[in-house]
Amino acid sequence: MEWPNMLNLPKFQAGSVWIAGAGPGDPGLLTALALQALQQADVLVYDALVSPEILRLVRPSAKRIHVGKRRGQPSAKQSEIEAVLVSWARGGHRVLRLKGGDPFVFGRGGEEALALRQAGIPFRIVPGITAGIGGLAYAGIPVTQRGLNNAVTFITGHGSDGALPDDLDWLALARSRSALVLYMGLRTLPETAMRLLAAGASPGTPVAVVSEASTPRQQVLRSTLGECTLAVARANPKAPAIIVIGQVAA
Repeated sequence: MEWPNMLNLPKFQAGSVWIAGAGPGDPGLLTALALQALQQADVLVYDALVSPEILRLVRPSAKRIHVGKRRGQPSAKQSEIEAVLVSWARGGHRVLRLKGGDPFVFGRGGEEALALRQAGIPFRIVPGITAGIGGLAYAGIPVTQRGLNNAVTFITGHGSDGALPDDLDWLALARSRSALVLYMGLRTLPETAMRLLAAGASPGTPVAVVSEASTPRQQVLRSTLGECTLAVARANPKAPAIIVIGQVAA
């Protein structure tokens, strides 16, 4: 008996969309559902954060549509991505919407699910291991550690306008013992550090930048809040990168 049948996984029905998380990059971190979808999808609609190692698992005959968003480069609008999903599903295809990490952690998966529901398209959400947990673990950084922190705060490094979100409570973040995990925050790290320092955070607070986490290209840069801007400028780590600020980073 093949493994999908042994696990009694749901069938990927024609005319439906699966919104799946690909994890931080290592194919070994894919869920069984995500792997089944990769092998059965007729159409793959994928982001820039999906690693080459995972893309190699896609069924060879599947149509690939890249809709990744990269700052400074032409990219599809969210409404266009949603229209692509609806159109191909209405054509009777099995459509896999593949996102890096988890589709509901800064991945716009909720917006796409709502669009599919409004269009009457059947869909399934396939969670993935988010980089803020799995990617840090591959760097040897526990997102929680007894005696160091009892909370974790996930923060997006930029809003829809590309700038650091202006609704963050920097005083609360600076005073908290929570580990601060920044997604897509490499470019805005200097401003993040400046705001935390201005709010009273210690310059000696550990910082770790994990680029291309869980892949053979993974690199880890360790610094402090007071020196991370200069350290990043010197090392020039590649995106995608996950950043953690707090004692667990040490």
